Amino acid sequence: MPSRKEIQWSQLKVGLLVLVAMAVLIALIFLMSGSTGGLFARKIVLRSYFPNAANLKQGAPVTLEGVTIGNVTHIHVVPSREPTPVEVAMRVGAEFLDGIHTDSTTSITQAGVLGDSYVDIDSERASGPRPGNNAELKAGGAPSLQDVIRTSQTSIQDVDTLIVKLDKLIDTLNSRRGTFGELINNPDLYKKISQLTDDFHTIASSIAEGNGTLGKLVKDESLYNHLDSAVEHMDHITAGLDQGNGSMGKFLHDDSFYNNLNAAVRSTHELVAGINEGHGAIGKLAKDPAFAQKLDDTVSHLDGLLKDIDEGKGTLGQLAVNRSLYDHADQTMEQARDFLKGFRENPKKYLTINMKIF
Repeated sequence: MPSRKEIQWSQLKVGLLVLVAMAVLIALIFLMSGSTGGLFARKIVLRSYFPNAANLKQGAPVTLEGVTIGNVTHIHVVPSREPTPVEVAMRVGAEFLDGIHTDSTTSITQAGVLGDSYVDIDSERASGPRPGNNAELKAGGAPSLQDVIRTSQTSIQDVDTLIVKLDKLIDTLNSRRGTFGELINNPDLYKKISQLTDDFHTIASSIAEGNGTLGKLVKDESLYNHLDSAVEHMDHITAGLDQGNGSMGKFLHDDSFYNNLNAAVRSTHELVAGINEGHGAIGKLAKDPAFAQKLDDTVSHLDGLLKDIDEGKGTLGQLAVNRSLYDHADQTMEQARDFLKGFRENPKKYLTINMKIF
């Protein structure tokens, strides 16, 4: 049989265990109610009126700028509040009142497309005093899920139209109409493209093996050596020019060439200026109208003379257009040539003098 002291010690242990369990339970209650400031924190009630509850339930969280500050206590319909008959009462912790103002707005928001609804208080543009207990906060214009679906109907119709057009395009391609339709459905075109690909592969392999002109360009190092030698020669030429060697080097570095060129340009300028002023024969030709008239008359007379010759007037004209005169002249020249030839062969024949005395 246990002693009295053992019984008292057992009762003490049970009491201590009960006290520890109660402390843990109280701590859990405080942790679970921490979003609203704790179980014994002072709370106030705020109200808002909405046209639709939007699937909001009692006990749903109330947030301020994304931070949970309370819960929805009850939801009921007040018919006299048309067009916003749905009254939503919210209990929030008093320590959060510094972030809430009388002109703050509330809205019913969904946590994602399929998430639960909750009340969000927006104080971004609010500047009024702190609200009191049972104060009313105006409902904002945040769209509900139904509003979002309603306004997106046009976009859905546009997507449907696009799908119809894509379906027509796919049908066109499958019917072998157009370039892409032939490309997709014509086996002969596929064979040609495949053959072309094989040809390109053969050409690339031949080039890689160093065959042909392109292969030589790719594989033969002599081209690189020639190019390197040409670059080296060009570098020597450039260095020589920079040092003033040769004619081009003189042109680049000799000031006398620049002076001569400048003097030639100056002389040309003076010559052109003299011509513009009417000096010299060219100046007279450019500026003197009498000289220009004489030149024009001379050209006119020459044109008339050539015209008369072309028409057969005068000796030169007959010589130019009369065939018989040309033939007679040619015959005379031929006889003169025969006479000179015979005279050279037998001059006595032409120099003998016959005298007759009667």
